[in-house]
Amino acid sequence: MDFEDTPEEAAFRHEVTAWLAEQAAEYDLSRHGDITMEQQLALGRAFQARKAERGYAKVTWPKKLGGMGGTPMQAVIYDQEEEQYDLPTVFFAISLGMPIPVMRRFATEEQQQRYLAPALRGEEIWCQLFSEPSAGSDLGGIRLRATRDGEDWVLNGQKIWTSWAHISDFGVIITRTDPSVPKHRGMTYFFVDMKSPGVEVRPIKQAAGGGEFCEVFFTDVRIPDTARLGEVNGGWQVAIATLMEERFAVTEAAGGGASLEDTVRFLRSEFDDGESAMNDPRVRDKIADWYVAESGINNFYARLLTGLSQGQLPGPEAALSKLVIASKLQQQSSSLMDMCGPAGAVYPDHSVSRATDHRMAWLEAAGYRIAGGTDEILRNTIAERVLGLPGDIRVDKDVPFEKLA
Repeated sequence: MDFEDTPEEAAFRHEVTAWLAEQAAEYDLSRHGDITMEQQLALGRAFQARKAERGYAKVTWPKKLGGMGGTPMQAVIYDQEEEQYDLPTVFFAISLGMPIPVMRRFATEEQQQRYLAPALRGEEIWCQLFSEPSAGSDLGGIRLRATRDGEDWVLNGQKIWTSWAHISDFGVIITRTDPSVPKHRGMTYFFVDMKSPGVEVRPIKQAAGGGEFCEVFFTDVRIPDTARLGEVNGGWQVAIATLMEERFAVTEAAGGGASLEDTVRFLRSEFDDGESAMNDPRVRDKIADWYVAESGINNFYARLLTGLSQGQLPGPEAALSKLVIASKLQQQSSSLMDMCGPAGAVYPDHSVSRATDHRMAWLEAAGYRIAGGTDEILRNTIAERVLGLPGDIRVDKDVPFEKLA
């Protein structure tokens, strides 16, 4: 396969590069020093609005839905160029990576007209309400109940590890609607206004210092049946579609942290002993491994985008890319921390860009190996659905949920 830019792609790259350089002068976080999350969010909304105006918020989406009607390779090019800057896009990664593509697929045309464009412009933010204290890797174990009451549904229960719930306007949520059938058959999928009475959001303070993960409690929260996505008790199929989008989104983001180019630049600098780490053949060996993994993922990502442009949906193959990229991020950031020794745990006096921060990447890397399915779950998915190997024995597969311990 030839991954050199065609003349058309080179022209698009030039256009994007010039536009991003102009925007970075105003929105790159490295130019703003120490600012609050609220200030970062305000910058992010302003940048997202400009991005959507150009169609860059969803390059491959048709123009009538707020995209630019571009090709998969144009989407790759835009992502590659945007990664060169520390732009305030993190607040919209979940929103545009998972809930909004699912809304495009399952919502009515009227709902799409109402919700897609404001999300692309950053005016409204969406979260994904999946995990619960008793249901993480086994999403089929969710207990949050949705009970039918006339034309409404009433939600009661708890979700946890919900990214950006405290700043979200809406969320997509998977619920238990029929506990008398096996666990995967009694689930229904909705979207919910996060400002509804009875919704309580509590941010969780993290070891890395952030607080984007949240607990969310639902107490007699009423939502209309028109907020249902998919069939009653057919929520598992919608949830699987969301997880495929999530694994694709993790691949798309490449996990954050320093790029390979930034890592090499860092390792070329002199350490405390006056030597460059690049003089060590063991370091060069690691860099070669990371380069091979990164190149493979970039090419695989291009194939995924090509499939999407032809109407295909992210399938189980997305598990492979997510598995590799999350592991590579953890290995790369851990190696850099080891090379730095005790100094690796100390932040310098000057501001550090999140895009080049191996310390933050090291703290967050384990989370990428959990989000969208743990390594173990993904290996099972690849074995069963890609390689066609026999599945695990699941003794609870046909047992009514209410009879499970």
